[in-house]
Amino acid sequence: MLALATMAVLGGAWPVVPAAAQDDAATIAELRRQLQAMQRRLDALEARSAAAPSPGQAPAPYPVARPTTSRAAAPPAPRPSRPVGPDAAAAMAAAAEARSAAAEARAASAEVRQVAEQQAAASAPVQGLDPPDPMGRDFATEEALRSDLPGIALRIPGTETQFRFYGFAKVTGWGDINGRNSSDAPPPSTIPLTGSAADQQGGDFGMSGRFSRFGFDTRTLTNWGTLETRIEGDFGGGAPNSPNAVFRLRQAWAELGTERFRVLAGFANSLWNEGLYETLIDATNLNQSFVRQAQVRVTGRLAPGLTGQFSLETPETNYASVDGLVNPSSTLAGGASPAINSMPDILGRLTYRDSGWELGLRGMLRRLRVDTAGTAAAVPAQNVSTMGWGFAGHVRMPMRLLSDWFGPDEIVAAAYYGEGIGRYFFGSSAGIDAVSNLGLAGSAGNLALDPVPTWGATAAYRRFWTPQWRSNFSYSWSRQDFPAYALQFTPGSASATALNQELQQVFANLIWSPFAEERNGVVRTGWLDIGVEYLFTRRDIFGGAQATGPAGAGHGIANRILGAVIARF
Repeated sequence: MLALATMAVLGGAWPVVPAAAQDDAATIAELRRQLQAMQRRLDALEARSAAAPSPGQAPAPYPVARPTTSRAAAPPAPRPSRPVGPDAAAAMAAAAEARSAAAEARAASAEVRQVAEQQAAASAPVQGLDPPDPMGRDFATEEALRSDLPGIALRIPGTETQFRFYGFAKVTGWGDINGRNSSDAPPPSTIPLTGSAADQQGGDFGMSGRFSRFGFDTRTLTNWGTLETRIEGDFGGGAPNSPNAVFRLRQAWAELGTERFRVLAGFANSLWNEGLYETLIDATNLNQSFVRQAQVRVTGRLAPGLTGQFSLETPETNYASVDGLVNPSSTLAGGASPAINSMPDILGRLTYRDSGWELGLRGMLRRLRVDTAGTAAAVPAQNVSTMGWGFAGHVRMPMRLLSDWFGPDEIVAAAYYGEGIGRYFFGSSAGIDAVSNLGLAGSAGNLALDPVPTWGATAAYRRFWTPQWRSNFSYSWSRQDFPAYALQFTPGSASATALNQELQQVFANLIWSPFAEERNGVVRTGWLDIGVEYLFTRRDIFGGAQATGPAGAGHGIANRILGAVIARF
């Protein structure tokens, strides 16, 4: 009976370890509790087994005290060992086996617990390392096309590094009402002029998915702060009207430091960039800058909410002359380009954020240079340079400050002024920084390089009809002035028709984000956007009809309707 009881105890108390014990702390705790209960029952059983007599054996008699004598006491006779019955022996053997099994189970439990703790430590966030920022949180470093998703972030096991993979798949379709503009990313500065061949052909329809994007970044905690790296690209490197998607690099940089001070080096968005409002189109819009280039940048926190930044960035002298649009990579009459880069562009930025407010101020200083020595220019060797400079500012205000009725709506106003900063405002300038009289009469002994004065303003409103439905409305205006000798450029030529004196642009869109949520007055748009957009653009060129020739009207008007689907991860 004792043996049967022992077997029953063992069979009822021995735990069954779930297959997922390594990942389940609750299972490990239950295993420990069952083992302890089993050990207590085995100890009690062993004690009872040792005290019980064998079947058929009388209980041991009590010892009888004997009187002592003066003679030395004889050594006591050895007490005969009590024979052990077969059932008790079997019970003790079973108990010994159970204790051995319990010890093995406890060792296995400890090993399971150690592995679980190691796995938890390997996948847990790195202590002291901030989580990755949501993509597009900062308009200063991301385009207006933004996402509120954090990306797929995880910790690399056995390291102090977090890895994030992010991006989106995007398809757009568009129809032009006016001139034919076979581009999925048309800047305002290049829309067809009225009376041109493209205008006479009329509008057309197109679709594209080449701006789908992906990237990854890492964050590692070091003795000098957080080391963050990023590599990002899309497939927009081919011709705008080509069905072939060509991969291009968008960003490749590393940044090291803390929130108080950090240094970035690599290929990144320019410090001048500013996505003022949200659009579906991928073009460089009027009064916005989406330049990406090699740079060295420092960022510091100057005060609560106030950030200061300074960068040295890749220069590029671009000028227009009777010979066309010239930059350091182009040629002149089959020879070397006269456009020279002689120093990096110097940029600075101040940004203040608090309670939904955002105030930004940017400044720039750059040098433009033309040197005809060693080129095919039909003038004696001459070297002329000029300085370019500019300032820009914006304010973003939450409309909730006026009334809670507006919810998370916001309004943005921006303005800029400068000379020789055209490459940072391609939407208005087609990239032209300056104008030169090279190739015109009188340039042989008096070569001129005149930076183009440019200024503009933008106002935009972001309206949330519901957390899932929103619209963006904007109006932008810009102007550039040119020296009088630019009227001598050949009418209808690329240089003459690229001198945009005044431009206007209007955006209106409606975007549905079915998975958007509003929390604490802030809308997180989620992973899916489906939208439609209307775009109006007008540009008037310097000299009007005189610059376009007898068939031109001196201006161009474009009306485009765009649809897009964007799925982010």
